[in-house]
Amino acid sequence: MGPLRGLEVVELAGIGPVPFCGMLLADLGADVVHVGRVDGGHGLPDPVVTVTGRGRRNLRVDLKDPEGVEILLGLVERADVLLEGYRPGVAERLGIGPDECLARNPRLVYGRMTGWGREGPYAQMAGHDIDYIALTGALHAIGPADGPPIPPLNLVGDYGGGALYLAVGILAALYERDRSGEGQVVDAAMIDGAASLMTVFYHLRALGIWQDRRGENLLDGGAPFYTTYRTADDRYVAVGALEPQFYAELLDGLGLAGEELPAQLDPQGWPILRARFAEVFATKTRDEWEEVFAGTDACVAPVLSLDEAPDHPHNVARGVFVDRDGRRVPAAAPRFSRSHPVPTREPTGTTDTDEILGMLGFDAARIAELRDRGVVA
Repeated sequence: MGPLRGLEVVELAGIGPVPFCGMLLADLGADVVHVGRVDGGHGLPDPVVTVTGRGRRNLRVDLKDPEGVEILLGLVERADVLLEGYRPGVAERLGIGPDECLARNPRLVYGRMTGWGREGPYAQMAGHDIDYIALTGALHAIGPADGPPIPPLNLVGDYGGGALYLAVGILAALYERDRSGEGQVVDAAMIDGAASLMTVFYHLRALGIWQDRRGENLLDGGAPFYTTYRTADDRYVAVGALEPQFYAELLDGLGLAGEELPAQLDPQGWPILRARFAEVFATKTRDEWEEVFAGTDACVAPVLSLDEAPDHPHNVARGVFVDRDGRRVPAAAPRFSRSHPVPTREPTGTTDTDEILGMLGFDAARIAELRDRGVVA
Protein backbone atom coordinates (compact mmCIF):
# COMPACT_ATOMS: atom_id res chain seq x y z
CA MET A 1 0.00 0.00 0.00
CA GLY A 2 1.04 3.62 -0.32
CA PRO A 3 3.44 5.25 2.15
CA LEU A 4 0.64 7.35 3.69
CA ARG A 5 -1.50 4.32 4.54
CA GLY A 6 -3.24 4.95 7.86
CA LEU A 7 -3.17 8.75 7.53
CA GLU A 8 -6.68 10.14 8.08
CA VAL A 9 -7.49 13.32 6.15
CA VAL A 10 -10.63 15.47 6.14
CA GLU A 11 -10.91 17.66 3.04
CA LEU A 12 -13.41 20.50 2.97
CA ALA A 13 -14.84 21.06 -0.49
CA GLY A 14 -13.15 23.61 -2.71
CA ILE A 15 -11.73 24.05 -6.18
CA GLY A 16 -8.19 24.07 -7.54
CA PRO A 17 -5.33 23.37 -5.16
CA VAL A 18 -7.18 21.91 -2.16
CA PRO A 19 -8.77 18.97 -4.04
CA PHE A 20 -5.52 18.50 -5.97
CA CYS A 21 -3.61 18.28 -2.67
CA GLY A 22 -6.22 15.83 -1.41
CA MET A 23 -5.76 13.77 -4.57
CA LEU A 24 -1.97 13.65 -4.05
CA LEU A 25 -2.39 12.46 -0.46
CA ALA A 26 -5.02 9.89 -1.50
CA ASP A 27 -2.81 8.64 -4.33
CA LEU A 28 -0.08 7.99 -1.76
CA GLY A 29 -2.39 5.94 0.44
CA ALA A 30 -4.11 8.41 2.78
CA ASP A 31 -7.75 7.82 3.71
CA VAL A 32 -9.40 11.07 2.58
CA VAL A 33 -12.97 12.00 3.49
CA HIS A 34 -14.27 14.78 1.25
CA VAL A 35 -16.84 16.98 3.00
CA GLY A 36 -18.93 18.82 0.43
CA ARG A 37 -21.86 21.19 0.50
CA VAL A 38 -25.32 19.71 0.75
CA ASP A 39 -26.29 21.27 -2.59
CA GLY A 40 -22.98 20.25 -4.18
CA GLY A 41 -22.58 23.69 -5.72
CA HIS A 42 -19.40 25.60 -6.50
CA GLY A 43 -20.23 27.11 -9.87
CA LEU A 44 -17.64 24.72 -11.34
CA PRO A 45 -17.58 20.91 -11.67
CA ASP A 46 -17.53 19.35 -8.21
CA PRO A 47 -14.17 17.67 -7.53
CA VAL A 48 -16.04 14.59 -6.36
CA VAL A 49 -16.99 13.82 -9.97
CA THR A 50 -13.74 14.94 -11.59
CA VAL A 51 -10.39 13.20 -11.68
CA THR A 52 -9.02 15.17 -8.72
CA GLY A 53 -11.84 13.69 -6.64
CA ARG A 54 -10.47 10.17 -6.87
CA GLY A 55 -9.62 8.16 -3.78
CA ARG A 56 -12.19 9.81 -1.49
CA ARG A 57 -15.08 8.78 0.63
CA ASN A 58 -17.69 11.51 0.33
CA LEU A 59 -20.04 13.22 2.74
CA ARG A 60 -22.23 16.26 2.14
CA VAL A 61 -22.93 18.33 5.24
CA ASP A 62 -24.62 21.66 5.92
CA LEU A 63 -21.88 23.48 7.85
CA LYS A 64 -24.26 26.36 8.57
CA ASP A 65 -26.25 24.01 10.78
CA PRO A 66 -24.83 23.43 14.31
CA GLU A 67 -25.39 19.69 13.92
CA GLY A 68 -23.48 19.75 10.65
CA VAL A 69 -20.60 21.49 12.39
CA GLU A 70 -20.70 18.86 15.13
CA ILE A 71 -20.49 16.10 12.52
CA LEU A 72 -17.40 17.71 11.03
CA LEU A 73 -15.78 18.15 14.43
CA GLY A 74 -16.47 14.47 15.07
CA LEU A 75 -14.45 13.66 11.95
CA VAL A 76 -11.73 16.06 13.09
CA GLU A 77 -11.37 14.19 16.39
CA ARG A 78 -10.31 11.09 14.44
CA ALA A 79 -8.22 12.84 11.77
CA ASP A 80 -4.54 13.57 11.32
CA VAL A 81 -5.04 16.35 8.78
CA LEU A 82 -7.75 18.82 7.78
CA LEU A 83 -7.62 20.68 4.45
CA GLU A 84 -9.57 23.89 3.87
CA GLY A 85 -9.42 26.56 1.20
CA TYR A 86 -11.89 29.22 2.34
CA ARG A 87 -11.33 32.96 2.28
CA PRO A 88 -9.76 34.25 5.50
CA GLY A 89 -12.27 34.26 8.35
CA VAL A 90 -14.87 31.92 6.81
CA ALA A 91 -13.85 28.81 8.73
CA GLU A 92 -13.83 30.80 11.96
CA ARG A 93 -17.34 32.14 11.29
CA LEU A 94 -18.57 28.59 10.69
CA GLY A 95 -17.05 27.44 13.96
CA ILE A 96 -14.54 25.10 12.32
CA GLY A 97 -11.42 27.24 12.47
CA PRO A 98 -8.10 26.13 13.95
CA ASP A 99 -9.05 27.02 17.53
CA GLU A 100 -12.16 24.85 17.51
CA CYS A 101 -10.53 21.97 15.63
CA LEU A 102 -7.31 21.89 17.66
CA ALA A 103 -9.35 22.06 20.86
CA ARG A 104 -11.03 18.81 19.76
CA ASN A 105 -7.79 17.25 18.48
CA PRO A 106 -4.51 18.84 19.63
CA ARG A 107 -2.54 16.55 17.27
CA LEU A 108 -4.38 17.80 14.18
CA VAL A 109 -2.43 19.36 11.30
CA TYR A 110 -4.75 22.07 10.00
CA GLY A 111 -3.82 22.81 6.38
CA ARG A 112 -5.09 26.16 5.10
CA MET A 113 -4.93 27.29 1.48
CA THR A 114 -5.62 30.81 0.25
CA GLY A 115 -4.73 32.71 -2.89
CA TRP A 116 -3.56 36.08 -1.58
CA GLY A 117 -2.68 34.92 1.92
CA ARG A 118 -4.35 35.80 5.19
CA GLU A 119 -2.97 39.34 5.47
CA GLY A 120 -2.62 42.35 3.21
CA PRO A 121 -4.96 44.57 1.18
CA TYR A 122 -5.84 41.78 -1.28
CA ALA A 123 -6.59 39.14 1.38
CA GLN A 124 -10.40 39.30 1.08
CA MET A 125 -10.50 39.67 -2.71
CA ALA A 126 -11.45 36.87 -5.07
CA GLY A 127 -8.77 35.65 -7.43
CA HIS A 128 -7.49 32.77 -9.50
CA ASP A 129 -4.12 31.32 -10.44
CA ILE A 130 -3.50 33.92 -13.14
CA ASP A 131 -3.99 36.76 -10.64
CA TYR A 132 -1.71 35.34 -7.96
CA ILE A 133 1.16 34.68 -10.34
CA ALA A 134 0.67 38.15 -11.84
CA LEU A 135 1.55 39.69 -8.47
CA THR A 136 4.74 37.62 -8.08
CA GLY A 137 6.43 38.50 -11.38
CA ALA A 138 6.00 34.95 -12.68
CA LEU A 139 3.34 35.82 -15.27
CA HIS A 140 5.33 38.81 -16.52
CA ALA A 141 8.29 36.52 -17.18
CA ILE A 142 6.43 34.00 -19.37
CA GLY A 143 5.71 34.65 -23.03
CA PRO A 144 7.34 35.98 -26.19
CA ALA A 145 9.33 39.19 -26.27
CA ASP A 146 6.95 40.77 -28.77
CA GLY A 147 3.71 39.53 -27.21
CA PRO A 148 1.68 39.56 -24.00
CA PRO A 149 2.35 37.37 -20.96
CA ILE A 150 1.14 33.79 -21.52
CA PRO A 151 -0.79 32.00 -18.74
CA PRO A 152 1.06 28.70 -18.04
CA LEU A 153 -2.26 26.87 -17.62
CA ASN A 154 -2.90 26.97 -13.86
CA LEU A 155 0.23 25.00 -13.02
CA VAL A 156 2.27 27.73 -11.32
CA GLY A 157 -0.24 29.16 -8.84
CA ASP A 158 -2.86 26.48 -8.15
CA TYR A 159 -0.82 23.32 -8.38
CA GLY A 160 2.89 24.20 -8.11
CA GLY A 161 2.72 27.14 -5.73
CA GLY A 162 -0.47 25.96 -4.04
CA ALA A 163 -1.17 22.22 -3.78
CA LEU A 164 2.45 21.06 -3.71
CA TYR A 165 3.52 23.60 -1.09
CA LEU A 166 0.49 22.71 1.01
CA ALA A 167 1.35 19.01 0.76
CA VAL A 168 4.99 19.64 1.70
CA GLY A 169 3.90 21.80 4.62
CA ILE A 170 1.51 19.12 5.87
CA LEU A 171 4.13 16.38 5.67
CA ALA A 172 6.64 18.63 7.47
CA ALA A 173 4.10 19.33 10.23
CA LEU A 174 3.38 15.62 10.59
CA TYR A 175 7.11 14.93 10.92
CA GLU A 176 7.41 17.64 13.57
CA ARG A 177 4.38 16.21 15.39
CA ASP A 178 6.24 12.94 15.87
CA ARG A 179 8.72 14.84 18.05
CA SER A 180 6.50 17.40 19.77
CA GLY A 181 3.25 15.45 19.98
CA GLU A 182 1.38 18.57 18.91
CA GLY A 183 -0.46 19.57 15.77
CA GLN A 184 -0.31 23.02 14.21
CA VAL A 185 -1.64 25.21 11.40
CA VAL A 186 -0.01 25.13 7.96
CA ASP A 187 -0.68 28.45 6.21
CA ALA A 188 -0.10 27.95 2.49
CA ALA A 189 -0.88 30.78 0.08
CA MET A 190 -0.57 30.47 -3.68
CA ILE A 191 1.11 33.86 -3.89
CA ASP A 192 3.78 32.66 -1.42
CA GLY A 193 4.38 29.42 -3.27
CA ALA A 194 4.49 31.04 -6.70
CA ALA A 195 6.99 33.63 -5.41
CA SER A 196 9.08 30.81 -3.94
CA LEU A 197 9.12 29.07 -7.32
CA MET A 198 10.63 32.26 -8.75
CA THR A 199 13.58 32.21 -6.31
CA VAL A 200 16.21 31.39 -8.94
CA PHE A 201 15.06 34.10 -11.30
CA TYR A 202 14.97 36.80 -8.62
CA HIS A 203 18.49 35.76 -7.65
CA LEU A 204 19.70 35.93 -11.24
CA ARG A 205 18.02 39.32 -11.61
CA ALA A 206 19.80 40.59 -8.49
CA LEU A 207 23.11 39.44 -10.00
CA GLY A 208 22.34 41.40 -13.16
CA ILE A 209 22.30 38.37 -15.44
CA TRP A 210 18.54 38.16 -16.01
CA GLN A 211 16.73 40.83 -17.99
CA ASP A 212 13.38 42.01 -16.57
CA ARG A 213 11.92 41.54 -20.05
CA ARG A 214 10.39 38.26 -21.17
CA GLY A 215 11.70 36.38 -24.17
CA GLU A 216 15.25 37.72 -23.83
CA ASN A 217 16.79 35.30 -21.35
CA LEU A 218 18.33 31.86 -21.14
CA LEU A 219 15.24 29.93 -19.99
CA ASP A 220 12.29 32.00 -21.22
CA GLY A 221 12.55 31.24 -24.93
CA GLY A 222 15.00 34.05 -25.60
CA ALA A 223 17.93 31.72 -26.22
CA PRO A 224 17.76 29.95 -29.60
CA PHE A 225 18.99 26.73 -27.98
CA TYR A 226 16.20 26.72 -25.34
CA THR A 227 12.94 27.18 -27.20
CA THR A 228 10.59 25.47 -29.66
CA TYR A 229 10.67 25.27 -33.44
CA ARG A 230 8.00 24.59 -36.02
CA THR A 231 8.60 21.54 -38.21
CA ALA A 232 7.61 20.74 -41.79
CA ASP A 233 4.28 19.23 -40.70
CA ASP A 234 3.26 22.30 -38.64
CA ARG A 235 4.12 20.62 -35.36
CA TYR A 236 6.92 21.49 -32.92
CA VAL A 237 10.09 20.23 -31.32
CA ALA A 238 11.47 21.45 -27.99
CA VAL A 239 15.17 22.25 -27.78
CA GLY A 240 17.02 22.52 -24.47
CA ALA A 241 20.70 22.28 -25.44
CA LEU A 242 22.13 24.50 -22.69
CA GLU A 243 25.49 22.89 -21.98
CA PRO A 244 28.20 23.32 -24.64
CA GLN A 245 28.60 19.58 -25.21
CA PHE A 246 24.85 19.22 -25.74
CA TYR A 247 24.82 22.27 -27.99
CA ALA A 248 27.53 20.65 -30.10
CA GLU A 249 25.32 17.59 -30.56
CA LEU A 250 22.42 19.86 -31.55
CA LEU A 251 24.53 21.47 -34.27
CA ASP A 252 25.68 18.06 -35.44
CA GLY A 253 22.12 16.74 -35.71
CA LEU A 254 21.05 19.84 -37.62
CA GLY A 255 23.96 19.45 -40.02
CA LEU A 256 25.43 22.77 -38.90
CA ALA A 257 28.57 21.56 -37.13
CA GLY A 258 30.93 23.00 -39.73
CA GLU A 259 29.01 26.18 -40.45
CA GLU A 260 30.28 29.57 -39.31
CA LEU A 261 27.77 30.72 -36.71
CA PRO A 262 27.71 33.21 -33.82
CA ALA A 263 28.94 31.95 -30.46
CA GLN A 264 26.33 30.05 -28.45
CA LEU A 265 26.27 32.43 -25.48
CA ASP A 266 26.50 35.72 -27.38
CA PRO A 267 23.01 37.30 -27.14
CA GLN A 268 23.87 39.62 -30.03
CA GLY A 269 24.06 36.59 -32.29
CA TRP A 270 20.91 34.88 -31.04
CA PRO A 271 18.62 36.30 -33.77
CA ILE A 272 20.95 34.84 -36.40
CA LEU A 273 21.07 31.44 -34.69
CA ARG A 274 17.31 31.40 -34.20
CA ALA A 275 16.63 32.14 -37.87
CA ARG A 276 19.10 29.47 -39.02
CA PHE A 277 17.75 26.83 -36.65
CA ALA A 278 14.17 27.64 -37.67
CA GLU A 279 15.12 27.29 -41.32
CA VAL A 280 16.63 23.84 -40.79
CA PHE A 281 13.92 22.50 -38.47
CA ALA A 282 11.32 23.44 -41.09
CA THR A 283 12.85 20.93 -43.54
CA LYS A 284 11.70 17.77 -41.71
CA THR A 285 8.63 16.61 -39.83
CA ARG A 286 8.52 16.48 -36.06
CA ASP A 287 8.76 12.69 -36.03
CA GLU A 288 11.67 12.72 -38.46
CA TRP A 289 13.56 15.08 -36.13
CA GLU A 290 12.80 12.77 -33.23
CA GLU A 291 14.47 9.98 -35.18
CA VAL A 292 17.47 12.16 -35.97
CA PHE A 293 18.08 13.00 -32.34
CA ALA A 294 17.09 9.65 -30.81
CA GLY A 295 19.81 8.35 -28.53
CA THR A 296 21.76 11.63 -28.52
CA ASP A 297 22.38 14.24 -25.84
CA ALA A 298 21.18 17.12 -28.01
CA CYS A 299 18.19 17.68 -25.66
CA VAL A 300 15.60 17.68 -28.44
CA ALA A 301 12.14 16.25 -27.84
CA PRO A 302 8.86 16.24 -29.77
CA VAL A 303 6.13 18.53 -28.43
CA LEU A 304 3.26 16.09 -27.93
CA SER A 305 -0.43 16.87 -27.67
CA LEU A 306 -2.57 15.65 -24.78
CA ASP A 307 -3.89 12.88 -27.04
CA GLU A 308 -0.42 11.84 -28.18
CA ALA A 309 1.52 11.86 -24.90
CA PRO A 310 0.04 8.71 -23.30
CA ASP A 311 1.02 6.60 -26.34
CA HIS A 312 4.62 7.76 -26.68
CA PRO A 313 6.94 4.73 -26.32
CA HIS A 314 8.91 6.28 -23.47
CA ASN A 315 5.77 7.11 -21.48
CA VAL A 316 4.42 3.61 -22.15
CA ALA A 317 7.66 1.96 -21.02
CA ARG A 318 7.72 3.98 -17.82
CA GLY A 319 4.00 3.71 -17.13
CA VAL A 320 3.63 7.49 -16.91
CA PHE A 321 -0.06 7.21 -17.77
CA VAL A 322 -2.61 4.64 -16.65
CA ASP A 323 -6.09 3.61 -17.77
CA ARG A 324 -8.86 4.31 -15.26
CA ASP A 325 -12.42 3.52 -16.23
CA GLY A 326 -11.65 4.12 -19.89
CA ARG A 327 -9.75 7.36 -19.25
CA ARG A 328 -6.04 7.92 -19.70
CA VAL A 329 -4.68 9.84 -16.74
CA PRO A 330 -1.22 10.40 -15.24
CA ALA A 331 -0.09 7.76 -12.76
CA ALA A 332 0.54 8.59 -9.11
CA ALA A 333 3.90 10.21 -8.43
CA PRO A 334 6.51 9.92 -7.05
CA ARG A 335 7.38 6.23 -6.84
CA PHE A 336 8.69 4.23 -3.91
CA SER A 337 10.86 1.15 -3.64
CA ARG A 338 8.61 -0.56 -1.07
CA SER A 339 5.46 1.42 -0.37
CA HIS A 340 3.85 1.15 -3.77
CA PRO A 341 0.78 3.35 -4.19
CA VAL A 342 -2.20 1.37 -5.47
CA PRO A 343 -4.90 2.73 -7.78
CA THR A 344 -7.46 4.61 -5.72
CA ARG A 345 -11.15 4.39 -6.39
CA GLU A 346 -12.57 6.63 -9.05
CA PRO A 347 -15.10 9.35 -8.22
CA THR A 348 -18.67 8.22 -8.69
CA GLY A 349 -20.64 11.30 -7.68
CA THR A 350 -22.26 9.34 -4.86
CA THR A 351 -21.89 9.91 -1.13
CA ASP A 352 -20.81 7.54 1.65
CA THR A 353 -23.12 9.07 4.24
CA ASP A 354 -24.19 5.92 6.07
CA GLU A 355 -20.67 4.51 6.26
CA ILE A 356 -19.05 7.72 7.53
CA LEU A 357 -21.76 8.65 10.02
CA GLY A 358 -21.91 5.05 11.21
CA MET A 359 -18.17 5.29 11.88
CA LEU A 360 -18.95 8.30 14.11
CA GLY A 361 -21.55 6.32 16.07
CA PHE A 362 -24.80 7.46 14.43
CA ASP A 363 -27.46 4.76 14.08
CA ALA A 364 -29.68 4.33 11.02
CA ALA A 365 -32.62 6.22 12.52
CA ARG A 366 -30.48 9.21 13.43
CA ILE A 367 -28.87 9.25 9.98
CA ALA A 368 -32.32 9.17 8.36
CA GLU A 369 -33.44 12.07 10.54
CA LEU A 370 -30.38 14.16 9.62
CA ARG A 371 -30.96 13.39 5.95
CA ASP A 372 -34.64 14.31 6.15
CA ARG A 373 -33.77 17.65 7.78
CA GLY A 374 -31.14 18.45 5.14
CA VAL A 375 -28.22 18.41 7.56
CA VAL A 376 -26.58 15.77 5.37
CA ALA A 377 -27.27 14.75 1.78
